[in-house]
Amino acid sequence: MRLLLAAVAALALAVSVKGKPADVNDTAILSAEYPASLSAYGFFTGGADRPSPALLPYALRTPLFTDYAEKQRFLYMPADAKFSVDGDGRLQFPVGSALIKSFGYHDAAGKLNIIETRLLLHRAEGWVALPYVWNADGSDAVLKVGGARKPVDFTKPDGTKMSISYSVPNKNQCKQCHSTKDSVMPVGPVWQNLSFTNAKAQLAFEARGAAPAKLAALEAKWDDSKSGALEARALAYLRVNCGHCHKPTGSASNSGLFYDDHERNAAALGIGKRPVAAGRGSGNFDFVIEPGHPERSILIYRMKSTDPGIAMPELGRATAHDEGVALLEAWIKSLPVS
Repeated sequence: MRLLLAAVAALALAVSVKGKPADVNDTAILSAEYPASLSAYGFFTGGADRPSPALLPYALRTPLFTDYAEKQRFLYMPADAKFSVDGDGRLQFPVGSALIKSFGYHDAAGKLNIIETRLLLHRAEGWVALPYVWNADGSDAVLKVGGARKPVDFTKPDGTKMSISYSVPNKNQCKQCHSTKDSVMPVGPVWQNLSFTNAKAQLAFEARGAAPAKLAALEAKWDDSKSGALEARALAYLRVNCGHCHKPTGSASNSGLFYDDHERNAAALGIGKRPVAAGRGSGNFDFVIEPGHPERSILIYRMKSTDPGIAMPELGRATAHDEGVALLEAWIKSLPVS
């Protein structure tokens, strides 16, 4: 979110005489149609590296892992519209808003090449999720309702070079992860997980809405050992990477595993819990999390796997998140053995 609200100051300059933010096409956001090209919305002016000044960039303290891709997040709200925050910290955006998230990788020269941009558009009938894939020349992106595959080469944080078939989700897969009570809803924008590094920009963002005083930022970052205890960081990782499906109103509610924002007992976290279904996804292990034994825990087995019938999360990765796995292995090792 380093850019998040530094652009908010630019927002005032982007407002036209009539009070409408420059460039953005509100009609395209609200229309029942699905524009074939990303440029129809006016979110970018000639390339993914040129966002409209009407967009507010933001980041997350603990982001969702997607094959080590770099992500750029923006939000847009109609002129004079404001957001609200519910009791759990979920940001409630007005109709006409858009959440924009781009995914890409750095090349050998350090340039970030954007592959796709996913949109969540808040229309009168609810939220709509649409994936757009950028042209080879980066001039525009094309709607891919059926998803796409792109060959990608990148280097992991430990220096390992990787070549994968990057998956752009289809429209139904977008709905799978963003489903709450069978409705598409935003996942990332939770007040406690928002990260601001520019105080002036933060104040400008907060001027568009207000959060209950009781909601404080999550101090624990999964990748920062100084930010909190091991368990707090592990649960922060599970909350962001698993909680959108593993919640009472999510697509994986029948698993009995809940990693959302609400406090759960040990069994709901998978500690000492047997799986609901013992298929090959269980790896012939007995417990989702066996205290003291990550090597015998189904959670770790599925996180390490890239087999489509075993891997968890099911979508958004063709490689394992080594650093995330290491964190959860350390946490499980620390759990007392009864």
